[in-house]
Amino acid sequence: MKKILYLAILAVVFASCEKNITLDLPQGESKVVVDGYVETGLPPYIVLSRSSGYFDPINASTINNLPESGASVFISDGLVTVAMKEIDTTINGTVIRGIYAPLDSATNFPLMFGTPGRTYSITITTKSGEVITSSAKLQLPVTLDSTWFQVQENKDSLGFAWAHLTDPDTLENCYRWFAKRITKDNQFIAPFGSSVEDKFINGQSFDFAYNRGKIQNSTADDDNNIEDGFFKKGDTIIVKFCAVDRGTFEFWRDAENQMANNGSPFAVPSNVKSNVKGGLGVFATYSPIYDTIYAK
Repeated sequence: MKKILYLAILAVVFASCEKNITLDLPQGESKVVVDGYVETGLPPYIVLSRSSGYFDPINASTINNLPESGASVFISDGLVTVAMKEIDTTINGTVIRGIYAPLDSATNFPLMFGTPGRTYSITITTKSGEVITSSAKLQLPVTLDSTWFQVQENKDSLGFAWAHLTDPDTLENCYRWFAKRITKDNQFIAPFGSSVEDKFINGQSFDFAYNRGKIQNSTADDDNNIEDGFFKKGDTIIVKFCAVDRGTFEFWRDAENQMANNGSPFAVPSNVKSNVKGGLGVFATYSPIYDTIYAK
């Protein structure tokens, strides 16, 4: 009886020690996020948005305020400098702003195209006076020697896309791999580990393989069954192999690692390296070659 009474007294004492604590968590500064893209033979484009705080509410109002509209954007290829026009795009009845391209103001004809060997620079000035800059070189393309499909051991008809590459004998060549299946994928998809450098393979000739990537949160049947991550006999696979600049490689290397570790209690927090000064994101360049694999 005395023991029960003693425990009851302890419970009252500890309960009386409870105190409500309000944490004043610092709000992260909102920054301009750049998603810039220059590809060989295509007009460059830039998507501007705003970063939001981790604890900020997500609703229609905050989403509508994320695009960075009304900015002054200029792009140079080292020969000419062109003002980029903001484009209003409508998706499912919703007007999307914050997309910029070097288009003629009267005809909407592109005034600039990606040319390998040139260095592209952007200068962005927001309505509030923030200045964001970046530059990146569009590399010369590097050709794959060969590509093929190979069934994985004990997987019957499922396998990976393989390629043979002879890396040029120059340091700091960087690459990014994409692929899509004809009639099955609506876009090129980069698998995990799509960005690589030649730090340990400079000037070497070697085989390598990639699994089939998928769109994040895909509900497609073959992304949620035994075919997940595999190509299959009968697939027609278009490979897009891109030479990229170092800034593009470092951004996607870090971004993919962060996405892979998301939610892991053992992951080391890290910042994604950016080549954007005054903001976040990436100004990326892609010099692609294409090849077709008939999976047999």
